[in-house]
Amino acid sequence: MLETAVREDALTTTPEGFELRISLPWIRSMPLSSTSGLKVEVDGVPLAPGELAVMLGSRCVSPGSLQEERAWWFVQDRLVLAGGRRLSGGTHAVAVDFQLMVPYLQARPGTPLVLPLHLEARLELDRAPVPSVSRDVA
Repeated sequence: MLETAVREDALTTTPEGFELRISLPWIRSMPLSSTSGLKVEVDGVPLAPGELAVMLGSRCVSPGSLQEERAWWFVQDRLVLAGGRRLSGGTHAVAVDFQLMVPYLQARPGTPLVLPLHLEARLELDRAPVPSVSRDVA
């Protein structure tokens, strides 16, 4: 699951910086509110809290506010992470860390399972899109 969470066409340029699209590395769709602690690193440099946002359709939200969202992250869709840093052309090392709370599994009685997830890939900026049925989480 982790190997397919970051596709080859996941890193694109935007006027404000870049977007990184990640797939849900889990076997079932999850509420966005299950996602916390989102951090992104590009070429070994972490994005500062003000440099990272999440795009939900036309809305731009802070990573910390995902726990208040009612939307779902479906397994076939990609979460759009917007970085406020300009990237040069070519290949970049990207890493994403976050926690995924699995509300229907317990770590111990009365405590839901929380999975620490780490995704990483070397991605070419603005690579040609790969045909897919994926949509962006909205």
